[in-house]
Order: sequence, then C-alpha cells, then structure tokens
Amino acid sequence: MLYRDFATQEAIDNAYDPMRGRDPAALLGDWRDRSDAVRRRLDVSLDIPYGPTLAECFDFYPASSPAPGESPPLHLFFHGGYWRSLGHREFGFIAEGLVQAGISVAVVNYALCPTVAFGEIVRQARAAVAWTWRNGDALGVDPARLSVSGHSAGGHLAAMLLATDWPGEYGLPADLIQGALCISGLYDLRPFPWSWLQPKLRLTGRDIDDYSPLFLPCRVPATLQLVAGEGESGEFSRQMHAYAEHLAAQGVSVSAELVPGDDHFSILDHYAPGGLFVQHITAFHKS
Repeated sequence: MLYRDFATQEAIDNAYDPMRGRDPAALLGDWRDRSDAVRRRLDVSLDIPYGPTLAECFDFYPASSPAPGESPPLHLFFHGGYWRSLGHREFGFIAEGLVQAGISVAVVNYALCPTVAFGEIVRQARAAVAWTWRNGDALGVDPARLSVSGHSAGGHLAAMLLATDWPGEYGLPADLIQGALCISGLYDLRPFPWSWLQPKLRLTGRDIDDYSPLFLPCRVPATLQLVAGEGESGEFSRQMHAYAEHLAAQGVSVSAELVPGDDHFSILDHYAPGGLFVQHITAFHKS
C-alpha cells in the first residue's frame, strides 16, 4: 500500500483532487468577480508587506463598525490551492461578512511551490501572524484579539500556526491566537508524495514529519473549529476527525463538523454576511 488502504496513485488522486467534476475557469472566475465587487464596496489597503519578498503581503479590510471605545479584533485568512496555486486576490469575498460583524480582516498571500520549498510557505504563514501581532496598533486592531482561518491548504497552514512555539521561536505569547477555523484542511501529508501534486510540492520525508499537524503537539491554547463539506471526498472528513481526536487527546478545546450540502468549494459561501463561519469567528472573540 502507498498510504493507508490506497494501493495506487489513481486511487489517491481520486480522493484528493476536489476539482474533479468542477469547471475550474468558472469557479475561479466567480471568486474573482465576487472579490472585485467586495473591494469596490469596502475600504481596503492592498498588498501590505509582512516580509521581505513580494509574495509576503496581505490585503487589509478594516472593520466597518468597531465597538465604541475599543480596537476591533483581527482575523487572518489563508487561502487554499494545494500550496501551489492561487493568491490573496481571489479571496477578498471572504472579508465582507466579518467586516460587517466588526472584525478587521487580513487576506494573506504567500509564495507557492515549487518556486519555494514547502517549509518556506509555513514560515511565511507564521511571519504573517507575527507581523500583524507586532503591528496591531498601526493597523488599528487589538493584537490580543487575533484569530485565524484557512481553507484546504490554508486549513493546513492554520493548523501549523497552532503547532508553533511562539515564545521560543518568536518571543511572542503562547496564547496570541484566540481561535482557529480550519476548513477542509489537510493534516496528514503522507498521501501527497504519491499523488498528482508531488511534481509541484516536492515533499521530502522530513517535510512530512515536520509539517503534518496530525503528528505535532498543539502549542496554542486556542478554541478550534474544524469543518468539512458533507459532499467532499471521505478523506477530507477522515482527516478532519483524525486531527480532532489528536487535539482532544491533548486537552484542546476542539469541535469537528460536517457541513450538509457543501463540497470543497461551495463551503466558502459560509463567509457571507451572517453565515456559519462568520458566527464561528465572532464567537472566538467573545470567549
């Protein structure tokens, strides 16, 4: 077997290629159109750098109605694309519901494989959190009220942020993240060296050990919400539940939820104003 009960690359590809049966051009075109429309409606600062390379930047959407007398919380969103495609501009549409709920949003960009090694993407995600925490005053947000979410590869990155030794590596508080929402995330990297993704990802054995959240301790005492779409491949649900069990065994506050009626992509519609994900993220900042 290559991975668990998968004996062939074809079987792994079938389980881990959610774009099968979808029209990629139509899907991405819709996201881009919706994001362009949101940027026209909302106040936004584009391409704020958080690191030395051009890829290390984010679009910042300030809260539209912060509570009187206090700085709003900040939410960082990490996009998907299996670590090798897409960028922050396709995902501006996720900000509107949160902004209306009084939460400022940073939609984070990062470099992609194979232009950079896999571990560099994880480093950049951590750098984005460190930069925004240290520069909260300049952004007009409260760095003590920070949450993160991510979709697909971004869900993996959000989980890696929870496995980070923030005091030891960055000199930052261990509890700098209040809550994390991981959407259709990948927490066990072992199938991907056998998959259609490997020519782009070029994962090594050490990468799998160092960057699989399923095998790493959770170092951040945050509230975690894991979700996946009921219409997704069973591997996304299985990985979600395996990661939830891994966290619960460490005493972490975690919930895992299958969202009815959604596939790997439609699930992002729950960032709409008043949507399920807006409710989850808002709750992080009330606990």
